[in-house]
Amino acid sequence: MYKKLFLLPLIIGFLFLFSGCDSQVSDEPINGTSKDPIMNLSFPGILSKDKIENKKAVITTNKGVIEFELFADKSPKTVSNFVYLANSKFYDGLTFHRVEPGFVIQGGDPNGNGTGGPGYKFEDETVQGDYELGSVAMANSGPDTNGSQFFICLDNLPSLPKQYSLFGKVTSGIDVVKQIAVGDKIEKIEIKDK
Repeated sequence: MYKKLFLLPLIIGFLFLFSGCDSQVSDEPINGTSKDPIMNLSFPGILSKDKIENKKAVITTNKGVIEFELFADKSPKTVSNFVYLANSKFYDGLTFHRVEPGFVIQGGDPNGNGTGGPGYKFEDETVQGDYELGSVAMANSGPDTNGSQFFICLDNLPSLPKQYSLFGKVTSGIDVVKQIAVGDKIEKIEIKDK
């Protein structure tokens, strides 16, 4: 009898404890980034030439449109990664979390604070060219830590160390780049033929 009385509250306690647990993936946005469940992404490697050569990125922001050519010949791994993430809609709804006047604007972090990425990292590519006004390069936290964060130069930056894979150059919308403020939204990024 005492065993049954002891087990009854224990069983009821477990039912209450586990009734709040739900094994489903939430479809609520994280940081307002997406209405889709969290993506489990893997580095795509170098995509086929038809997917990365003669392409441009079109970034629609809440301030206007920025277009930049992609340097598939100089940075095929980085361009492949950017194309993959853009086509996966990874960037849609993210923000520019860093703006340093006269230096860079930076975005592509799902956490919105400079700490996030796509769940993987990939190696640096040798920088061919200079960091100039409108240059687009990968942000990283050290060697071979590229992920999803990228920056656009707000000026010529000859003293910036060549440790950030340079993969594009703004061809249209540099006025929009200069208007970007912290928290401005990347509404979508589309990859199109040049």
